[in-house]
This record gives sequence, structure tokens and C-alpha cells, in this order.
Amino acid sequence: MTRTAPLLRRILPDLTPWRASRDFRLLWVSGCVTGFGSFLSFVALPIQIKELTGSTFAVGLVGACELVPLVVFGLWGGALADALDRRRLVLLSEAGLALLSALMLANALLPHPMLWPIYLVAALVAALDGLQRPALDSMVPRVVAHDQLPAAFALNSLYRNVASVAGPPLAGVVVAVAGARSAYALDLLTFLVSLALIARMRPVPPAESAGAPSLRSIGQGLAYAWSRKDLLGTYAIDVVAMLFAYPVALYPFLASSLDAEWALGLLYGATAAGALLVAATGGWTARVHRHGRMLLFAALGWGGAMTLAGLAGNIWLVLLFLAVAGGADQISGVARSTIWNQSIPDELRGRLAGVELLSYSVGPQLGQVRAGGMAALAGVRGSIWAGGLLCVAGVLALTAAIPKLLAWDSRTDPHALAVRAQHERRAAAVSVGS
Repeated sequence: MTRTAPLLRRILPDLTPWRASRDFRLLWVSGCVTGFGSFLSFVALPIQIKELTGSTFAVGLVGACELVPLVVFGLWGGALADALDRRRLVLLSEAGLALLSALMLANALLPHPMLWPIYLVAALVAALDGLQRPALDSMVPRVVAHDQLPAAFALNSLYRNVASVAGPPLAGVVVAVAGARSAYALDLLTFLVSLALIARMRPVPPAESAGAPSLRSIGQGLAYAWSRKDLLGTYAIDVVAMLFAYPVALYPFLASSLDAEWALGLLYGATAAGALLVAATGGWTARVHRHGRMLLFAALGWGGAMTLAGLAGNIWLVLLFLAVAGGADQISGVARSTIWNQSIPDELRGRLAGVELLSYSVGPQLGQVRAGGMAALAGVRGSIWAGGLLCVAGVLALTAAIPKLLAWDSRTDPHALAVRAQHERRAAAVSVGS
């Protein structure tokens, strides 16, 4: 027993941020609630459009409605997050999302639901998500100690991956049994619970040197990102990995090519299951300091596993390799988040979170286009394994071109040391004030 306990502590997630920070607990529980709630609308919306139109094009049009608002308001949301109280910004956007969920419910309750409000609400949800996400992401470094940030990200990833694995099937059951209106009603309820939790958090005011949000302030954030080649490397690797090795759009065709239509749901959930396994046993990630190398190996693992998934001719091997890819993606996420949160100054954190939002949202969108286009030329499995190889080649080229990323070490990086000192000064000021 005495030997087992230290081993479990090394494997299981580090709960220190949960124990140490009341605000982190509130934020975490809020994320759990809305994480499951969001999948209710995520599943209900395309099903409702399919029932109204019977058109695959009409369903796919939702993505086009969401992309531009997410990009535009993601950058603007980053500027707002650095200039305003982040807790207040999250509260206001959460209230707006609750209102939009209520509008979807009202439309679903009509005798003949209308199509155009669904597209309008989808675009508005993307805009509010773009406004909220930078503030939400940049709150974590303010409520968690600097050295606990990797553990905090692992805990956040844990509930997100659980929601990704369990959310869609549960949402599918709700929609199938009770209809889209019930899904929208439950989603509205989760937003109300989340609002109550976030309202209990302490304010997260902007830095004293913060200026008003403007195009100039957005430009300052982009200029800072450009000046940090290690940060550029993390963004570029994320985009390359998703661009070349994100074949989710091909899963229905892959299942058919393997005579395994019954496994389509498993294909969609395999990467999330692998990520969940790593998140649930990822206590070791909190003891890693060379996060640039960690990111490199994880990104290579993602591309390599996707290559093997494309080459495999057996559905169970495909599922295994997709799960391995999901685990590698989880490790990559820990590395990227640690570099971002431990080395970006608080006064720029919101704007850089907006840039991060673009890097991990635009990549998958472009990846779907790449996968479909290449599949028309090389076949479904050819598109998958070739994309995996291109991912590996792209990641190797980027790390060779950006040696600062490979050398990144949280113990010696000057930006990380400066941010750690910033955290310590703030903690000391709070201690004196209390």
C-alpha cells in the first residue's frame, strides 16, 4: 500500500489547483455543466435542420455561418479581456448565450419552426463564444498559482474530454426520445447554473497598465506574438497538425470502406477516449519542464498515429490508432497551454488567448477541406495516411526552423521567469491587503 500511493500520485491528475483555489473550483464546475449542455445544442441543431430541409448542404452551411464571427470576435474578445474585468465579461457573454438558447427553444416550440433563426443564432453563438473564450482562458492564470498551471490545464482537459466522450451519445438520446426542444431547454438550464457559479467568483480586474480596447491594442497583441518565435511555433504546429491530420469529415466514408458502418460513433469518439485516458493518468505532465520538446514529440505522435490509422485495414486497429492520436493531442495541448500561460504577461493574456482561439479553431475547419479534397484524388484511406505523413514532415520542418521552441524550459525561459515574478508580486499584494 505504501508503494502504491506514491505511484498513484504520479499517475493520477494533480488536484492541487482544485484544493488551493476556490475560484478555480467554481470555474471548473461551471465548465463541466456547460460542457455537457453545449453538446445538447451541438447535436440538436443539425438534426433539426435535417428534419426541416432534408439537405446535407443546409446542414453544412452552419459551419460557414460560424467561422467568420468566431474569427472576428475572437480577436476583439481578446482585446476586451485585457481591458475589462474578465469575470464580468464571462458573465455577460454567458447571459447572452443563455438568451440565445432560449430563442432556439422558442423557435423549436413553434408549430412550424423556422430555418433562418437557426442560422442567425448559430452565427451569434459563435460571436459570443469568440468574445467569451479569451476571457475564460485568461482567467485561469489569475486564479491558479504559476507552478500549478499545467495541473489546472490537465483538470480542465479531463472534464472536456469526458464531455466529448459522453456528451454526444447522451445528447443523441435526449433528442431522439424528447426532441430538439427538450435539448434546448436543458442547455438553457445549464447556462443558468453556470451563471450562478461564475457570479460567486471574485472579480478579475484588468492590469493597471491596461488601455481601452481598440484595433491598435489588437495590433499590439499580434506584434507581441510575432516577436515571440517560440509562441509562433506553438501556433504553427497546432495549425499544421489540424490542417494535415484532422480527417473527421471522412469518418462516414472510412466506416463504409471498412464495412463497419456500425462503428461510426466509435470513430467519432476514439480520439476523445484516448485524450481522456491521458488526462485521467496525466499527473506526470506536471513534472515536465521542457515543454517545447514535449510538444514536438506529441505532434509527431499525432501525425504518426493518423498515418497508421489510414494504413490499417481493420476497424479495431483504426480505432486503436485514433485513440493513440487523441492521447498525443492531449499531451500536445498540455505543452501548448503551459507555454502560453506560464510565459505571456497578464496585460496581454486576453489578446494572445484570442490568437490561440484562431490557431485551434481555424485549423480543424481547413483540415476538413483538405481531407475531403485529397480524398477525391487519393481515396479516403489515402487522404488519411498521406495527411499524417504531411503532418510529421511539417512539424519536423517547423521545429528545425524555430530552435527556440525546442529549447523552451519553464525553469530558465526569461518570459516564464518574468511572469512567475509577476504572479508572486500579485500574490504578495493580495496577502498584505487581506
